[in-house]
Amino acid sequence: MDPGPDLRHRVRETTLTVAGPGGSPLGEAEVTVEQVSPALAIGNIGFDLIPLANGETVLDPAEVETFGGASVEQLEQLGELFVQVFDTATLPFYWGRFEPVRGRPDTERLRRTAQWFTDRGVRLKGHPLVWHTVTAPWLRDLPTDEVERVQRERIRRDVGDFAGLIDTWDAINEAVIMPVFDKEENGISRLCRERGRIATVRMAFEEARAANPDATLLLNDFDMSTAYECLVEGVLAAGVQVDVLGLQSHMHQGYWGEEKTHAILERFSRYGLPIHMTETTLLSGDLMPAHIEDLNDWQVEHWPSTPEGEARQADEVVRHYRTLAAHPSVQAITYWGITDDGAWLGAPAGLVRADGTPKPAFEALRDLVRRDWWLPPTTTRTDADGRLTVRAWAGDYRVSTREGAADVRVGDTAHAVVGVRAGRPGPPTGRVAG
Repeated sequence: MDPGPDLRHRVRETTLTVAGPGGSPLGEAEVTVEQVSPALAIGNIGFDLIPLANGETVLDPAEVETFGGASVEQLEQLGELFVQVFDTATLPFYWGRFEPVRGRPDTERLRRTAQWFTDRGVRLKGHPLVWHTVTAPWLRDLPTDEVERVQRERIRRDVGDFAGLIDTWDAINEAVIMPVFDKEENGISRLCRERGRIATVRMAFEEARAANPDATLLLNDFDMSTAYECLVEGVLAAGVQVDVLGLQSHMHQGYWGEEKTHAILERFSRYGLPIHMTETTLLSGDLMPAHIEDLNDWQVEHWPSTPEGEARQADEVVRHYRTLAAHPSVQAITYWGITDDGAWLGAPAGLVRADGTPKPAFEALRDLVRRDWWLPPTTTRTDADGRLTVRAWAGDYRVSTREGAADVRVGDTAHAVVGVRAGRPGPPTGRVAG
């Protein structure tokens, strides 16, 4: 029997000394250890839940960033499903939708959404700060110098406004194709053509870093060819401080397979940067024909999920996530779409059907993440010196005793002192193993 990929590098052992509110070790004390969030982030887009987070009872089916046509009850159910699997959410900052009218950004609505996720123990990422698609239409009428000025202002404004709520950003998205993109006229492609790719990347990172020095900033792309490698090498050689490489894996034409996935990870890990798989999709219906070069060119009137496709998707999602988790450079995996309703290109790529019922892939991923990779609440006792050893996947854990509770990170050090204190809240909603 194939044991699957080796995940032992994800497991860490940390010896904790548990101290009471007064600082003295709690010897022979009953302790409950519970996982709060893993070091390997498991994410999805949070676009669909924006109306729910804002208490909107009348949903606009024409709004692009929502679960189109859903009822409030369906959104509540979707929110419950989200936290059963995912600990990280990507929120949309597409400039053309975030600020379609110059000077009127949708800041407060997105802040309320970010707080809604944070209150449920979900980490956040913003996507994207610079992109040539879905960008502000009013940029087209501006001269290039003005486009650059307002783009810089936009980065500083949004990164600064959300600092502390959103501290991870796709600083620039799909820069490989940015200067040659010709599907629609836009100000950002023009800016990139005239300034150059590396200068445009530098602008994105430096402005974001200035607004939030503690932010984690990604260079993100769908192009897995040597063209992206050349861009990465040029950006790093130019001294741009990139924190993470983002790799997209929209598999509308079929599952990459373990060998191809591993080969891609090996190629991009040689730069010594963490890797986030930022946009992953697997279909539960017919695959897109292999001859289509630009996925956006494939438009069909109806693209249903099928029983055969759902079985295939469930198998492939587990295989893909195991392959990604087996590579030590991978720090985050984000699936791109929890539901089929409103999915990119209308494809059956979601983990939940359009009617709100979970697909087998949702259940398979939940079992993998929360049963195989997640430490359920475990009650044990400290020794006479107040020590206990936790052996589990690296990440954040909560230690609770009769004296109080404290949070601790397992994996950073071999030993840690945990000072519990009274009045600590219980685990966030939805963070218990399912």
